[in-house]
Amino acid sequence: MLSDTLIKLLVCADDKESLLYVDSENVLLNPRSRRLYRIENGIPVMLLDQSTIVSEEEAARLSSLPHRVTGTGS
Repeated sequence: MLSDTLIKLLVCADDKESLLYVDSENVLLNPRSRRLYRIENGIPVMLLDQSTIVSEEEAARLSSLPHRVTGTGS
C-alpha cells in the first residue's frame, strides 16, 4: 500500500498528469494512454521503459476497480 503523501505526489512520467492507483492490483494506470506502472515492494516503478501499454479492455477493467486518483497536490 502506498502512503497518502506519495499518492498525492505521483504523476505519469510521460504526460505529467494524474494516475489511478489500483491497490488491489498493485499498479498505477494512466487511463488516457493506458500506460501501466507496476509497484514492487511498495515502490512505484515510474520509468517509461519499464511501463507497459495495456489493452483497452484491461484499462477499462482496472478503471472499474476501486481506485484512488494520484497527483492531487500536497
